[in-house]
Amino acid sequence: MPNLAGRRLSPVDVIKAELGDSSPHKRKLRSDSATRDGSDSSVPSPTQSSRVKWKSPRRCPNDSPKINSPSKDNEKFPRGKVVTSSKSPVKKKLSDSFLDKPIWNPTDVDQLSSVKEALHVSTSPSTVVCRENERTRMLEFCQRCIELETSGSMYVCGCPGTGKSLMMEKVKEALVEWAKEAGLQPPDIVSINCTSLANTSEIFSKILGKSSLQNKSGGSISPLKTLQNNYSQKQHSNEMKMTLIIADELDYLITKDRAVLHDLFLLTTLPFSRCILIGIANAIDLADKFLPKLQSLNCKPMVITFRPYSKDEIIVILRQRLVALPYVVFQPQALELCARAIAAASGDLRKALWVSRSAIEILEAEIRDSVDYLNMSGVDERFGTTLAKQDSTIVRVDHMALALSKAYRSPVVDTIQSLPQHQQIILCSAVKLYRGGKKHTTIGELNRSYNDVCKSTLIPPAGIVELSSMCRVLVDQGLLKLGQSREDKLRRVTLNIDEADINFALQGVRFFRNCLQYQ
Repeated sequence: MPNLAGRRLSPVDVIKAELGDSSPHKRKLRSDSATRDGSDSSVPSPTQSSRVKWKSPRRCPNDSPKINSPSKDNEKFPRGKVVTSSKSPVKKKLSDSFLDKPIWNPTDVDQLSSVKEALHVSTSPSTVVCRENERTRMLEFCQRCIELETSGSMYVCGCPGTGKSLMMEKVKEALVEWAKEAGLQPPDIVSINCTSLANTSEIFSKILGKSSLQNKSGGSISPLKTLQNNYSQKQHSNEMKMTLIIADELDYLITKDRAVLHDLFLLTTLPFSRCILIGIANAIDLADKFLPKLQSLNCKPMVITFRPYSKDEIIVILRQRLVALPYVVFQPQALELCARAIAAASGDLRKALWVSRSAIEILEAEIRDSVDYLNMSGVDERFGTTLAKQDSTIVRVDHMALALSKAYRSPVVDTIQSLPQHQQIILCSAVKLYRGGKKHTTIGELNRSYNDVCKSTLIPPAGIVELSSMCRVLVDQGLLKLGQSREDKLRRVTLNIDEADINFALQGVRFFRNCLQYQ
């Protein structure tokens, strides 16, 4: 593949850039003009002498300008010091911990256990970062309901691994502390994971059993009816505490008639209800798609959406989990590779934690194999351990890339990566066409996009006949679909795989990564 980088500066260009617009020829002309004015060129003036002796500190960092009289410039830039531009704050921030801490020892059992525990999904961080706005809205909603002693409902949605359940736990803890500090009675908290219910209607008995109403229900009355009666009568409501109901995995309550979901949210609309309902699920459109009846009754819940984590947010969260460790475990570039891949695929933080732990296990296996090999070769054990520590004691980019490939490996990705270069370019060209809003294209349009990509990188393109033949090969691989037409260039072409598979399979090659970037 030809070099895709920009044109390199020649040595002459570099010298011109440092010296400015003046050239040796122009300096000669200035000296000639001085001679014509009557000055003796053989005896330089003091000004000319100092000008000749002065050297740029940028070009000669070990020299300092020899000027007798100090000037403002000299005071601003002391002698012997070179003024250098500061590095990018993003790069500096990314590598701070890498430079300030010693590298860890993966053969130390205690260190290895601490690192794995810090990156485990079940380990709850002290603070949840990158979700401050969502936390504020959830906490203020609950505080307002408790202060006014009014009911309310909220629906928290977002893709898996975006911090919904973890944030709810932190909000619950903060709410109890706030109520105690404000001199208010903390609410009864009923946390239910809907996947653990034997049947959907069991949620009402769970609510009744964990609330202050548990001893006031008759055996002949259903739990739902008991809740409705208590929230409909003033004398009962005055005796009750506020109840915070957290229903996680709420989409498991969806039935054919959706009666359970309707009855659950309608508890917050009863005249003397003291119930705060927060439902958590992955479906973003649940409130609009499955609860139209609630909207007609003006009790549509407040909706808070947790967006997928971005690359920068994943880096911040991973670094926050590792900041308490007194040593460096990952190369900054390895963490960035993990964050980029996860953010491009799903933004699932749990996946990022799993991949990070997998990269550590790959490093473990590599060190163990290297030490075993040195021992089998008759090398002293202490020397072999020292050698292993020097060469491979930190999680590098190659470890993270291998862990990512294990996490997202699929037959489709393997197929795409094994294709010839021109067939990979065809897939990239198709992806770029479909990003414009098209659902399908033709071989003729695909050929034009393919030619543009090839010309931009100085790769000789194949003809339309060869391209049509390569498209049929991709059809046989199950990557494309071809329609029927009398003319070959009018045949419809449709992607038969997900665009994300193409992005992931080819993101390791700079040319394809640039080609697939959004424009």
